[in-house]
Amino acid sequence: MRSAVVTDAGDRVRWVELPGREPVRVYLHGLGASSPAYFAGAAAHPLLAGRRSLLLDLLGHGISDRPEGFGYTLEEHADAVAAALTAAGAGGAELVAHSMGGSVAVVLAARHPELVSRLVLVDANLDPVPRRPGAGGSSGIAAYSEEEFLAGGWREVRDRVGAHWWATMRLAGREALHRSAVHLTRGSVRELLLELDVPRTFLLPGADGPLPGADELAAAGVDVVAVPDCGHNIMLDNPDAFVRATADALGR
Repeated sequence: MRSAVVTDAGDRVRWVELPGREPVRVYLHGLGASSPAYFAGAAAHPLLAGRRSLLLDLLGHGISDRPEGFGYTLEEHADAVAAALTAAGAGGAELVAHSMGGSVAVVLAARHPELVSRLVLVDANLDPVPRRPGAGGSSGIAAYSEEEFLAGGWREVRDRVGAHWWATMRLAGREALHRSAVHLTRGSVRELLLELDVPRTFLLPGADGPLPGADELAAAGVDVVAVPDCGHNIMLDNPDAFVRATADALGR
């Protein structure tokens, strides 16, 4: 495990690093998740192995620090990742990023273009999400005020999301989980993605049907690829198809 200080208060982002050749490949997880848990199998697959790979946990999640005073906006997450990649000497990285991590990756590429050479977005959040009381995920978490969530709303979320997601969600700081969800539901990174000047691929579950705005994305040079037999967690639901699609997107 490796780490880097990413805030003035000394908070650390941590990652698991697999040795290999450059350029660096960075894996970013979604809300309430952890990159080693979600991406280790894919990163070690023969089609993707052999590259220096950082399985990085966003601040507030997994093995990274969970500062209560951090804002957890998409921009702040992106700047924290940028500080970690800079400390790791990981410029010009290929990013494979899931869900909220995909939103962070787009913002990272826009704010710190020297750090990103390619994006593979795995069913990433591109648009604002309506808050829905009683739902799971970001829309349900963001429906609480922070006070309500900390006072016990997190228990209701725990019971709704189920044991699989809770296995990593329970590692996240509660302030981090709520604030990240709030800013994720408010944020839109679609226009930033359209304007980026790096190779970009968007992977989505085939059963979800056409991606909203797919024609506009394609016109801007974003490859939209449907992956069969999976849900939102493509890398876990159909790991072989995910690895093949990711390897194709990375030019392997």
